[in-house]
Amino acid sequence: MIHASGGRHVLHDRSPINERALSLPVAIAIRPPLTSAGPIHLNREPCKNPNPPMAGGSGLADDGFPAARLFSQGVSYTYDDVIVLPGYIHFPADAVDLSTRLSRRVPLAAPCVASPMDTVSEAPMAAAMASVGGAAVVHSNADPATQASILRAAKARRVPFVSGTPFLAPSSVPSAADFAGCTYALVTERGDALSRLLGVAAAADRKPGVPVSEYMTPVPRTASAAFDFEQAAAFLADEGLDFAPLVSDEGAGEVVDLITAQDVERIRSYPKLGKPSLGADGRFVVAAAIGTREEDKRRLELLVKEGANAIVIDSSQGNSVYQLDMIKYAKRMYPEVDLIGGNVVTIAQAQNLIGAGVDGLRVGMGSGSICTTQEVCAVGRGQATAVYKVTSYAKDHDVPVIADGGISNSGHIVKALTLGASTVMMGSFLAGSLEAPGVYEYKDGHRVKKYRGMGSLEAMTKGSDARYLGDTLKLKVAQGVVGSVADKGSVLRFIPYTMQAVKQGFQDLGASSLRSAHDLLQSESLRLEVRTGAAQVEGGIHGLVSYEKKAF
Repeated sequence: MIHASGGRHVLHDRSPINERALSLPVAIAIRPPLTSAGPIHLNREPCKNPNPPMAGGSGLADDGFPAARLFSQGVSYTYDDVIVLPGYIHFPADAVDLSTRLSRRVPLAAPCVASPMDTVSEAPMAAAMASVGGAAVVHSNADPATQASILRAAKARRVPFVSGTPFLAPSSVPSAADFAGCTYALVTERGDALSRLLGVAAAADRKPGVPVSEYMTPVPRTASAAFDFEQAAAFLADEGLDFAPLVSDEGAGEVVDLITAQDVERIRSYPKLGKPSLGADGRFVVAAAIGTREEDKRRLELLVKEGANAIVIDSSQGNSVYQLDMIKYAKRMYPEVDLIGGNVVTIAQAQNLIGAGVDGLRVGMGSGSICTTQEVCAVGRGQATAVYKVTSYAKDHDVPVIADGGISNSGHIVKALTLGASTVMMGSFLAGSLEAPGVYEYKDGHRVKKYRGMGSLEAMTKGSDARYLGDTLKLKVAQGVVGSVADKGSVLRFIPYTMQAVKQGFQDLGASSLRSAHDLLQSESLRLEVRTGAAQVEGGIHGLVSYEKKAF
């Protein structure tokens, strides 16, 4: 339930908007295409506006206002200030096409991106997000070699998970804890991933004080790391195996991971995997973050070498000489790699970064659930306004926009995409999932995982202070907090349900694709209204003594 101040109204005539209405939320609407003969079918590719804006008058044609009119009033709106009015439905929800672009040359099957945060995006999240059609941006709050290894691990597989199976050297004398609760451990030459497989050790066979080489099983039947999930599952079934190491077809046959019959059973309990996001090389699409310091040039080199599909320059305020210099350096050295700049919330900021050569933009400043930038620094913008303003400029330069922050439900995703974004970036929405880094713990009877802002003091001690241009300051001022989020289960389960909800939202809008939604926005067929606080209350769950809310 969301509360907002004010109970004012919006005028529904074609005159300028009442000043008293400017402090109210906004709603998005598509005017129903009606004629005297009833509803008509619209060709949405490209969209044609059946009811051009009128200079005056009243009636159905006056439902709401175009985005350009509402977002030019000097009011900073966020997603909870907007609601979507229905359009005309002439297609099933399953026909909605959510394919999009992360950046100019990086296509995605679904418009969802995992944020480059150290409690969100590492190899398990990257593999899972690519499997459901999205992507993850591997965080840079680690040394360059570690970040590169995370990227390599994610891109080395086609199965939608990282099993967590431990790797041991043959001379290791493992304790029970070294098996990390897993049934098996992989024994490799170096004792890490992506080195040659020597054998498999079962936790049940462990002998205290004895090197693992004494009781490991010689190399069993292996499956190709290039197998997708269905191919790997079929291999286990055909060979009658309980498990199989996934081994790279390249080089010396380095082991990537282990797949078990239990993994197959778990994945098949989730919604059927849709179209994955794959690069031109047939591998998962995975992006990676860098900073703007001189040492980030070495980080950039390693990430490009490992095949990063896009590089995100990670800064809370992207309109700086430091980022502009890094953009120019990266485009000069690696013109084949798409570069995403940000964060920005104004047209002026976007203009500078696009002029420097970025292939994508992140929009958002202080809108994240764990971010305190607006409170501490008094700088930022409401996310709905920021997304609309920046996309209205970026679209003319063919620069896709990532709406970064403020996403807490599928409705927010619909609003961000409808206002011009190509993708949404999620932090807290994905934190707490099975694929997020960290271990589960219990607080007040709830199973939770830690989630922290990269501007928190805790994260800054690990190196994220460079993101806030504070790595050279003696006094550190936090722009984020540390918290915890409830267990959400697997990304492989709740992202497909979320994307289905987004499709239903687009169906209600009358938009059969992201392109058609953006056409509606630009043609002013997409209409918006300001909501009162009472309207927001009415639009949520209300009037019940108690209830149970299940999204799926």
